[in-house]
Amino acid sequence: MLQNAAIKNHWNRDGLVQEILRKMAESGKSLDSLTIDDLAPFDQFHGGGKNSTIRLARLAKLERGMRVLDVGGGLGGPARTLATEYGCTVATLDLADSYVEAAARLTERLGLSGQVVHQVGDALALPFKDASFDVVWTQNTGMNIADKETLYEGFYRALRKNGLLVLQEPMAGRVQPLIFPVMWANDEASSFLRSPEDMCALMERAGFRLKAWEDVTEELAAVGSAPDPASTIQGLVAGQALATMTETSRRNRVEGRIVVIQAVLEKE
Repeated sequence: MLQNAAIKNHWNRDGLVQEILRKMAESGKSLDSLTIDDLAPFDQFHGGGKNSTIRLARLAKLERGMRVLDVGGGLGGPARTLATEYGCTVATLDLADSYVEAAARLTERLGLSGQVVHQVGDALALPFKDASFDVVWTQNTGMNIADKETLYEGFYRALRKNGLLVLQEPMAGRVQPLIFPVMWANDEASSFLRSPEDMCALMERAGFRLKAWEDVTEELAAVGSAPDPASTIQGLVAGQALATMTETSRRNRVEGRIVVIQAVLEKE
């Protein structure tokens, strides 16, 4: 699919794991005893970083032993967090093969391969049997996906009865259009945001029942940025464009062009 090729081209970066480990070594971390907190600046690739992952897990009230599918799992930071801090078993799916390769190597290095597995795949064609998971988890994934109806129908199919859809998602604010570039797209051709009202209605039409819906735009922005933004996954991926993207993201937020929602829904 042409859209998939464009998305992969936008995100894929060669040598990610080598660069992450080099940054870790430069910061004085022992590569033989890395922790999820050590890796958090590089493997939590979404607004709010690891703090937002923990917030979302608490909102969902995750329980030990839950089977989780992380769609758009990226470099595996959230998956490893759910495994180590919540006792979940996690399968991640991502379109970008360089991210999946890096995620698997980092998971192995942390000794978590028995709890977390990573594979390349399309969010619109989930390669899993019906009712395979207790939780479908997704953070900052749907922005590049136009066919959100198929996306959420797939999430519904993958969940067992009363399973949970747990998400963090940038959505369209009341002021439009979005200012580009943003981290996930250089222009409107690859960005597909809908309003919170439209998104909530879409999920309910797919068969989900709303349990929690929270606007965390300002809360996540208040977390603050790293002292050296270049030494984060955003810096590694965006390179010299990071400063511009940071400014456009700030404007989109303060001008009401974008909101960030954390939500939990249940499969009825």
